[in-house]
Amino acid sequence: MASSPNEFLSYVLEAMSHRALVSARKMFGGYGLYRDGLMFALIIEDELFFKSDAENIAQFERAGSHPFSYQTKARRVELAYWSAPAECLESPSDMGDWCQLGFAAALRASAVKSRVRKAK
Repeated sequence: MASSPNEFLSYVLEAMSHRALVSARKMFGGYGLYRDGLMFALIIEDELFFKSDAENIAQFERAGSHPFSYQTKARRVELAYWSAPAECLESPSDMGDWCQLGFAAALRASAVKSRVRKAK
């Protein structure tokens, strides 16, 4: 497997390419991964995280994943992104399934934001 962030990013993008067109943008000291303009995953320090929400979090928990978090001066912050299960990095089929879970969560979050904007 890859050893540098750019190699890991290339590896992940190649694995994801079997299911959809995915692009990457630098952010947070890592990369945001986008499909159809929606961020559905991120890579931080050679670790892949997928977007999560109430509908898919149980699947991440069952897979032994953990949430992405970071420490500020005042507190620990957890984002709605959970680590990719190890098997998804080894199998294009599994990668596609987990990508779809993350993308579906991104779609749901986008729909909520859209409804809120329309209500204002």
